[in-house]
Amino acid sequence: MTTNHSLIKLKAITKVFYTEDVETHALSGVHLEINQGEYVSIAGPSGCGKSTLLSILGLLDSPTEGTYTLNGQAVANLGHAQRARIRNREVGFIFQSFNLIGDLTVFENVELPLTYRGMGAAERKKRVTESLERVAMAHRFKHYPAQLSGGQQQRVAVARALGGKPSILLADEPTGNLDSKNGEAVMDLLRELHREGATICMVTHDPRFARHAQRQIHLFDGRIVEEISEPAEVSRD
Repeated sequence: MTTNHSLIKLKAITKVFYTEDVETHALSGVHLEINQGEYVSIAGPSGCGKSTLLSILGLLDSPTEGTYTLNGQAVANLGHAQRARIRNREVGFIFQSFNLIGDLTVFENVELPLTYRGMGAAERKKRVTESLERVAMAHRFKHYPAQLSGGQQQRVAVARALGGKPSILLADEPTGNLDSKNGEAVMDLLRELHREGATICMVTHDPRFARHAQRQIHLFDGRIVEEISEPAEVSRD
């Protein structure tokens, strides 16, 4: 699925958090390139910088030093409004805690980001329906999150991420709150989306799920210490 088109380029990315007299170096000189259509996993022990890296990739945070280019655009040159627009249109987020809104139905949860775009009602309905069908949750469109299992809620969260047709899906421990059976089901869904051409970058602490990816990147103390490339389809089929 990989093409020669570079979607993400990180050069010498450093992130330092300052609290009183303490400096915490979450990332130290990270270089990373992700091509369109790739499936990359980021693994490492707790506190190694995985979630910090994902937050920078998703424009939720900014590096202290280094350069980040997303789809040919230098992120440092973007204002707050431009960053918000790119987050809404280019990046799909899948979180460990699902982050669904409890008093909105499944349909309304998936529709909400599209509403922020100012998209027309007919197009929104089409996008939401397509996304829910892709994750086999269209039959639950009137249900509320509390009426769904954890695995079903995560499928809805994936549908919400897909609705905007993003350039890249960022998944932060997407199986972290699921039992093994539902975790495997969500991983199979991500693998299917990758087969269809999606670009995926996933943080996971579970080596079983990391092996679903084409490339496995291992972080330790804020640095990339190992990178493994393997044909995920061969190892899983």
